Amino acid sequence: MTTFQRARSEEQREIRRRAILETAAAMLAEMPVAEISLNELSRRVGLAKSNVLRYFESREAILLDLLAQLARDLYVEVSEGIRAAIDPAADVRQRVASTAEALAAAFARHGMLCELLGAQAGVLEHNVSAETVARYKRDGYESLGRFSALVRQVVPELTTAQSEEAARAILIAVGAYWTYAHPPQAVLDAYALDPSLVFLPEQFQGSLARVIDVLILGVLAA
Repeated sequence: MTTFQRARSEEQREIRRRAILETAAAMLAEMPVAEISLNELSRRVGLAKSNVLRYFESREAILLDLLAQLARDLYVEVSEGIRAAIDPAADVRQRVASTAEALAAAFARHGMLCELLGAQAGVLEHNVSAETVARYKRDGYESLGRFSALVRQVVPELTTAQSEEAARAILIAVGAYWTYAHPPQAVLDAYALDPSLVFLPEQFQGSLARVIDVLILGVLAA
């Protein structure tokens, strides 16, 4: 636990904000979103709960900021690698399949982001002010625009509107598939008793690659 003195400059306040976000990330690596409490986060970061609330209005606001940060990190990684993984001379179905595989592999490497995407609409966008949501959405739509433009670069048959539609659907699918691929213990126990009950036999990455392939081809066909 780190003990901070009073932040008196903008630089010190930014250091404090970063420490809170880093602590939230460390906790999320240990436990699901539902188990992260503001009290425990405050204890770990070395601040009173009231001081944490000077920087973020709620637990959910912290996790929304963390989600935005992780999404930016993923975009940098994907933008650097996806074009190298796609053969521009291949036919459209091959390029879509390669794009789906590359994106699914990238998301699978960023489980924390996937979990936060799964919790975004049902948890993280509650207990926050309209101002916080608006700020997060503006930042998120900017990232979404870059993501959809990247998809269109490797599948130029998509129009701008189609690539935006596909990008939105992919992010929703990531959160949903991550949730189903990481069920609670009772569900895992049921699967162990009867493997035929397993909802995603191909697990997260394989299932996600398949649905991204279907989504992009479906948007093209529509």
